[in-house]
Amino acid sequence: MKRRESLVLDKEDEKIIHLFTELGMPRNLSKTLLYISQVDECRSADIERGADLRQPEVSIAMQELRKRGWIQKRDLKKKGKGRPVHIYKNTMNLSKIIKTFEREKLKELETIKNDISELKNLTVSR
Repeated sequence: MKRRESLVLDKEDEKIIHLFTELGMPRNLSKTLLYISQVDECRSADIERGADLRQPEVSIAMQELRKRGWIQKRDLKKKGKGRPVHIYKNTMNLSKIIKTFEREKLKELETIKNDISELKNLTVSR
């Protein structure tokens, strides 16, 4: 990751994002995950700038990452009025997330193998 005014994803990160998307992870989700995995904690606005995403894309990705238990959110109260700022942080490191992702993909592969096998068995007698 390069540092400009804030951290931004670089060409090496793009290779990782490409592999995640080739394996079926939505691009916005993989960009958000990779950005968060390289910082201690961040705001949505940091992810928007650093991963070159729009606010709704980040919001949708954050919901999915929180649902999976890969990140957590805490609120930071601002001085005065207004909504609190959401601060995001990984709940596990990227290598553990990749292990979880690998298990999901291997399970999907096993389901596909079983479905193809059943399909072959059902169509042999026709």
